[in-house]
Amino acid sequence: MDERLKSFEKFWPFYVAQHLHPANRALHFLGTSLALAALAAAATLSAWWALAVPLAGYGPAWVGHLFFERNRPATFRYPLWSLVGDLRMYALLWRDRMDPELARALELYPRGA
Repeated sequence: MDERLKSFEKFWPFYVAQHLHPANRALHFLGTSLALAALAAAATLSAWWALAVPLAGYGPAWVGHLFFERNRPATFRYPLWSLVGDLRMYALLWRDRMDPELARALELYPRGA
């Protein structure tokens, strides 16, 4: 993808297309859960837990991209939208509502862009 996306609405299907492998989505779910737990620990136990938030969140996600998707995480080009995308995907995965998003992404970005 050479052209920079100019809105989150355009970014979202691209983001989803970068997360087609179920293991990658599972690792993102794990990472977001761990990051939220570390954030809660930072708020209630010790501020030192805040140091674990990025590692807990990005570590599993980047493993998913490296070993399962074999692509470059969108975080490097779209850091804020990627964070919003992670949280949106997390919420959709919790509710088992990711399938329609995957189908739409595949229409726009066959084979993951």
